[in-house]
Amino acid sequence: MMLATPETGLIGVLILFALLLAGLPIGVALGLVGLGGLFLVLGIEPGLIKGGVVLVDTLTRYELGTLPLFMFMAHLFFSSNASRDLFDAAAKMVGHWRGGLAYASVGGCAGFGAINGSSLATAATIGLVALPEMRKRGYSDALATGTVAAGGTLGQMIPPSGALIVFGIIAEQSIGKLFTAAIVPGITQALLYCAVIWIVVRLRPNAAPASERATWTERRAALGKIADMVLLIALVIGGIALGWFSPSEAASIGAAGALAIAAWRRRLNRDMLMQAFEETLRTSGLILMVIIGALVFSVFISVTGVTDAVGAWVTGLALGTVPTLLLVALILLLLGSVLDGLALMLLTTPILLPVVESVGMSAIWFGIFLCRAMEIGFVHPPLGMNLYVIQGVAKDVSINRIFKGVMPFLASDLFHLLIIILFPALALGLPELLGN
Repeated sequence: MMLATPETGLIGVLILFALLLAGLPIGVALGLVGLGGLFLVLGIEPGLIKGGVVLVDTLTRYELGTLPLFMFMAHLFFSSNASRDLFDAAAKMVGHWRGGLAYASVGGCAGFGAINGSSLATAATIGLVALPEMRKRGYSDALATGTVAAGGTLGQMIPPSGALIVFGIIAEQSIGKLFTAAIVPGITQALLYCAVIWIVVRLRPNAAPASERATWTERRAALGKIADMVLLIALVIGGIALGWFSPSEAASIGAAGALAIAAWRRRLNRDMLMQAFEETLRTSGLILMVIIGALVFSVFISVTGVTDAVGAWVTGLALGTVPTLLLVALILLLLGSVLDGLALMLLTTPILLPVVESVGMSAIWFGIFLCRAMEIGFVHPPLGMNLYVIQGVAKDVSINRIFKGVMPFLASDLFHLLIIILFPALALGLPELLGN
């Protein structure tokens, strides 16, 4: 057996980082490093016992049921043409403004993000609907692709968010409180994107020509198509925020409501239902495997004392709260440029959460902060997964052009992250107001 020292833990982190860069699935990499590390520092039998306890404890956690239920809700809405209806309604309302379709894309991403909870899925789905419309009406490729790539990141922040559910489980925090804390940052993020669009179209009017104005009859018809979805989303998110029901109960209501809406829209059939079940089970299984691997890895990191060592090092710097959080943000942004969002969350949470708590910030705040940093990674070179997703939709647009288009939005993301650091009430104010 090896000694359980911080150096052993850091070697494990480096091995994990190397495995992730080599392309090994994140759940497998976390599990292998975590379990292998426990074998080395505790012995094979104690390591197996520790791993088994984590496995059983995870599989029997009541709140884990929120994940597959919200995913089932998303797949049912997807089959009901939710993305097209949401974008169409937004376009009918503001499409006649200069840059109106770009605003509509942000609105569509926010709406679909509340249904889907995934940045990549939101960018891909809204991109398929919005990009052809914007390009057909003379929008510049840079603005069109940049808007959808950045807007897609709203899927991680707008509740119900899969990333926040995962964070709540591995950090043992209230998922309902995380959802409530994410509401104001999600809204302000969308508003900042709209501000970027407003500035860009004022500086370069040719980038987004004005379109024809829809009649009020067309607007009412478009709003009528999304009324059922909007009411269900408002009930789910509002019910959690107001404490009417728990996240697990809200997920059940959301799934049942989506099933009823699909039936009402005459899109519910055996094939669609089986496909929704299949996609939900596949995605949930993968995420569950990742969560178990992450928790085993967290136990290994805890046993080696890495978190205490990192906390002591940061405390020894005596930087103060804001400089410490800026240092944490820098670490997250650097790692986020080469790791995907879920890998970033699962790798850094057990190490950085104690550091953040040592300077007086809560785990709920760190969940929102970490989720925001993850989102920036989705549009941050060189990885920027959303950018490559958009290139897959608009194959004739170069990746350099897409990078150029997303840069103003990336600047607003960094500004938003700074605001969350300087004004923690942006994330914590609403939960405190509602008594969550």
